[in-house]
Amino acid sequence: MLRKKVSTVILSDVHIGSEHAKVKELIAFLKNIDCDKLILNGDILDGWKLQRNPFGKWKREYTELIKVIMKMMENHDTKVIYVRGNHDSFLDRMLPLSFASVTLVSDYVHVSHGRRYYVTHGDIFDNICSRMIWLAKLGDYGYSFLLWVNKVLNNYRKRNGKPYYSFSQNIKHKVKTAVSYISDFEKELTGIARSRHFDGVICGHIHQPADTWYDNIHYLNSGDWVESLSALIEHEDGTWEIYRYEDCLLMNATGEIFPVAS
Repeated sequence: MLRKKVSTVILSDVHIGSEHAKVKELIAFLKNIDCDKLILNGDILDGWKLQRNPFGKWKREYTELIKVIMKMMENHDTKVIYVRGNHDSFLDRMLPLSFASVTLVSDYVHVSHGRRYYVTHGDIFDNICSRMIWLAKLGDYGYSFLLWVNKVLNNYRKRNGKPYYSFSQNIKHKVKTAVSYISDFEKELTGIARSRHFDGVICGHIHQPADTWYDNIHYLNSGDWVESLSALIEHEDGTWEIYRYEDCLLMNATGEIFPVAS
């Protein structure tokens, strides 16, 4: 099977340990791609979920995902950068740490084609608890409920031959306050990048994939593997692309899980 070769792949918010994580879909994606660098930009592990019952929540597919990444390192010399997030902040006590081709850090600077990108999960800029109490409560209760509804409705769509669709993302796009929060989040991070003389910022955290510009600052968000099932791909010529799994379910003749047009 022909694998797609790219320069960099960036993932965030897989939330391994959460019942809503789409790990099987992520495995399918990674099995069809080769990259020089794999940046895991926070919340890959959901420590909040795993610490309650680590052995009861660990699934075979989680181990398979680790094996796939290890094969990328072994067979394709992929360098892995793990940036901690808020759900995997238990890593703080051992950062920074490097072993073999893996580096664990609190943030990272990605340099490509003369451009410098500040890579951060994004949670350190999130003042949700002080400014948006209603959204904090939604995160604890309502968000989990939305994901449960999302799962039920997509099981129905799957049985009827329809592709995956994120109802929870659609609902967030229609809530004015949530849209305003996302906009403020983006502007705050690009402001930080500008003040530190970076050309762009790469983040996750808000489960909202993006590739846009704020004046001369490039803002990139890898999304998540709970709702949007997305990743960032940097091609060898330095151009960026948002990969969306739902757009790639129709496999072409070679068996690649990528858009037919690519």
